[in-house]
Amino acid sequence: MDIEKQLNNLTIAKDKIYYHEPMTKHTTFNIGGEAECLINIDNEKDLQEVLTVANDKKIPITVIGNGSNILVLDKGIKGITLHIKIENINIQEKEGNIQITVGAGEKLGKIAQKCLQQEITGLEELSGIPGTIGGAVRMNAGAHGREMKDIVKSVKCIDYQGKEKEWKNEELAFAYRTSRFKQEKYIITEVTLTLQKGKREEIKAKMEKYATYRKEKQPIEYPNAGSTFKRGTGFITAQLIDEAGLKGYTIGKAQVSTKHSGFIINQGTATAKDVIALINYVKDKIAEKFGKTIELEIEIMGE
Repeated sequence: MDIEKQLNNLTIAKDKIYYHEPMTKHTTFNIGGEAECLINIDNEKDLQEVLTVANDKKIPITVIGNGSNILVLDKGIKGITLHIKIENINIQEKEGNIQITVGAGEKLGKIAQKCLQQEITGLEELSGIPGTIGGAVRMNAGAHGREMKDIVKSVKCIDYQGKEKEWKNEELAFAYRTSRFKQEKYIITEVTLTLQKGKREEIKAKMEKYATYRKEKQPIEYPNAGSTFKRGTGFITAQLIDEAGLKGYTIGKAQVSTKHSGFIINQGTATAKDVIALINYVKDKIAEKFGKTIELEIEIMGE
């Protein structure tokens, strides 16, 4: 049955629902086919309703945040793509620490700016990551020696059957670029962080230092999905790619960045097919030259 007919009884505002939506508009890679149906979710009531209907009609669910760590394939995404845009920031002082509770759709950069205004320290290292806090928790995002696991106190989420859960940090199975949310089907709705009071000048100086580093070392002038490959065990993946002479290697319009070999960039009209071909080429060359297996940090979605 046509997905529009399957979803015609949803009470969600029609301006939040998009059919045959190009995912190029919703990913930082600017790559991907159409989402059969994309729904902007800015509250838990809407989320519960969509999950109920999807379960009833057996429609597959895909969840995205800011689209900054994903590659959507060229044929797009079947079923419902939930674009999580739940936004709220609540700051409280508790037991000598600052607790910040935020909606999963809040961008890390915005939260970091709020922390700067309120003289709250602890988020500076992560302030340049171009994702939502829900996505950052899911992959235990990190930069400059700090990861989400270092500041997360607890997380609220909903499973695909609509049941609510709340977990403390130690229950989240945080490890390098992963958490229990990568292994189990839960949608993060709210995150509570534990941070501290700081000094505005120091916080600002740190944020500016990390922003400068990012601008100088990462190819932010091109569409990309962040670091394409994970750090290896006992080796730095970007260094091996460099040593293999692959910096600047191009397939179609996808290129191993000349600025940072750990990134694949979209030179303008790259397809997912180009990116996948380049990923596989790089993986094969590293295995052949160094006997090392490199793993993806980005997630591949769709078909």
